[in-house]
Amino acid sequence: MKVWTYLLLLFTMITSCSSNPESQKLTWYNNATINNILEDPDKPEEVVRVAIGISAQVFYLSKKSSDYKALMEKVNLSFKNGKTYNIGIESKTNIIKQINEVK
Repeated sequence: MKVWTYLLLLFTMITSCSSNPESQKLTWYNNATINNILEDPDKPEEVVRVAIGISAQVFYLSKKSSDYKALMEKVNLSFKNGKTYNIGIESKTNIIKQINEVK
């Protein structure tokens, strides 16, 4: 019985440590519209400020992100045309990581 306990413990440790580093906790803002887009005065080379929703919560879009162009295109569509998206914000950083079509 001890052997099974150790094997189960080992399996649990391996699976918990082998998580994907790209998988981060996201907070989702569903059916959200972009209200404003501004260059960040503190870090203009790194991020763009994006205001979401009526209460204008400010989040950031990283210019160094591999999918910056695709995300920026969706941000502009939402800002200019009022298109709604489901927007995923990375916890603790306030950086926009995903923008998905509303289904």
